[in-house]
Amino acid sequence: MRKHRVFKIQNISKIKKALLEWSRGYSAVVWLDSNNHKDPYGSFDAALAIGQTDGSSFFVKNIDNLNEYVDKRQDWLFGYFSYDLKNDLEDLVSQNLDGLGFPKIQFFKPSRLIMLKGNELHFQYLKSYADEMEWDYLQIKERLKNLHGSQGNTAKPKIHMRIHKDAYFEKVNKLLEHIHRGNIYEANLCQEFYATDTKIDPWRTYSKLNTISQPPFATFMRMDEHYLMCASPERYLKKIGQTIISQPIKGTAPRGKNLEEDEALKIALAQDEKERAENIMITDLVRNDLSKSALKGSVEVKELCKVYDYKQVHQMISTIVAQVAEDKNTLELIKETFPMGSMTGAPKISAMKIIEALEETKRGLYSGAVGYFAPNGDFDFNVVIRSILYNASKKYVSYSVGSAITAKSDPEREYQECLLKAKAMRSVLEQG
Repeated sequence: MRKHRVFKIQNISKIKKALLEWSRGYSAVVWLDSNNHKDPYGSFDAALAIGQTDGSSFFVKNIDNLNEYVDKRQDWLFGYFSYDLKNDLEDLVSQNLDGLGFPKIQFFKPSRLIMLKGNELHFQYLKSYADEMEWDYLQIKERLKNLHGSQGNTAKPKIHMRIHKDAYFEKVNKLLEHIHRGNIYEANLCQEFYATDTKIDPWRTYSKLNTISQPPFATFMRMDEHYLMCASPERYLKKIGQTIISQPIKGTAPRGKNLEEDEALKIALAQDEKERAENIMITDLVRNDLSKSALKGSVEVKELCKVYDYKQVHQMISTIVAQVAEDKNTLELIKETFPMGSMTGAPKISAMKIIEALEETKRGLYSGAVGYFAPNGDFDFNVVIRSILYNASKKYVSYSVGSAITAKSDPEREYQECLLKAKAMRSVLEQG
């Protein structure tokens, strides 16, 4: 059981920064921020879940235990599914290099949960921590006085490319051969950029990345030495009662230098035959995934190929909604749809096998999902893209980007799309 208390606040943007700074003292942290984007399916503006990995917080590290816990609807859980969970769900393997070493799955029951809703902070603490609410709130307010006092990165990481341009072109051409033979009709090919023997300040790095991008599904996560700094614009899957929502992204264009150029780029993306084909293929794949659980005739495409504006890019997004039975097992919804179709391809299993053979590294948490399960069985998860991953003990920093390869793909254009998506992460790290 949890104790609840509400505190009125004034400066929302500063309170967000103070909450994040305050989380430095804890070893299990998940911060979710909508960055004030209007979301008809949103449940809160931001949330901070705090726990400890020393055993004082309940941790789940395999899907069977997670299923048992969520099915009993005992309490909140925050955490992630890595992309490589696919190997437990399907007849798949991953033998590529893994420099980050993130576990496949990690969830914790937060001892402290703080949600921002409008101009209110909602504290939901476990009973054994309830006496600390007032003190914690005072500590958060104290952080407001020194929001620029955190240490910066100790060095500017030297970024390396895992796949160089010529090799990338070869891999795209191999994918095109598979497509022309009919083995697949779309696949998302990803490449890693990385730095070794480097040390960063994850909180400061996340703040800079979020300032540049301001996406609707921003996430900061710490699990001991493992950190995620995520500027994701994409929702993987949300459940509200008997309604499930997925919002795949396929189609990217840069922002213009002025209003006229920006509008022209947006219109060009909306009308781009190749980008629309990518999006429609994945929308169809997501419709098929949701239909495994959905009540007959309830799967509906609410938005098809709608272009949304973000600080760095324009994105083409579709929204698919379905209804499920009231007694539908919550984890089955994840198992039947994971990983997100926009990060794999179609047909999904064939695409995952082929891209696994072509990619140089394990994706790990990249292409996975971060979010929460609520006590009533509802949940919400993003897609981990536009993200920096960091293993502090290994001093290894990584970010990956990808693009969808279809029959009409041009290797040079796909390569440039990857560089566009990598721009924000690279600029943040190179600032030091």
